[in-house]
Amino acid sequence: MFPRQPIKLYDCRDHGVGSGAELFLVEGDSASRSVARARDTAFQAVLPMQGKPMNALKSTRRTIERNELYLALIDALGSGIEDYFHVNAMRYDRIILLFDPDADGIHCGALMMMFFYRWMRPLLESGRVSIVRAPMFEISATRYKDTLLAYGEEHYRIIREQLDAQGIQGIKINRFRGLASLNEATLRRTCLGPETRAASEVGLADAEEAIRVFSPNFR
Repeated sequence: MFPRQPIKLYDCRDHGVGSGAELFLVEGDSASRSVARARDTAFQAVLPMQGKPMNALKSTRRTIERNELYLALIDALGSGIEDYFHVNAMRYDRIILLFDPDADGIHCGALMMMFFYRWMRPLLESGRVSIVRAPMFEISATRYKDTLLAYGEEHYRIIREQLDAQGIQGIKINRFRGLASLNEATLRRTCLGPETRAASEVGLADAEEAIRVFSPNFR
């Protein structure tokens, strides 16, 4: 039997390691509702994260288990924590971090990597955590059939320079104001579709790099 499930979990039908089921961790109710509407309910679940994650690196087990955000995640995964964490007991095949493409989103992603490193390290060791980048800009032009996506200010600058160098006219820019501003079709294409999303696997080295941002003396 799996543990109780968080009240706000948008669950999927498939479960278990090897099932292909994905659990998306999404910041805030509004963005979570948007993602939940756009997902494939067969294998994609969504867990809203209330507020910014706590720095879990030096927290006690008692503190972690009393933190609503982490407790909801622990319950959703159903696989325990620390020495009692078992990958094969997971209710999902993969955990996907999906946050707004801004400083707060990057901060939340780093804090979640620190949590996994300290309390669910086998997740990182087995390659079961990914980060999906949400687009920040949508760029269209009369000479292009498809729209172009930029995933940050620097990426946007590079695309604009390339278009300007080609003398492209009729450029239209749409800046997304977070996940909640993306329509369902755009969410499916850019964040949810396994074949079309910009996803990166997170490993131990990535988590350690995030830890050094908060703890420069970490070795």
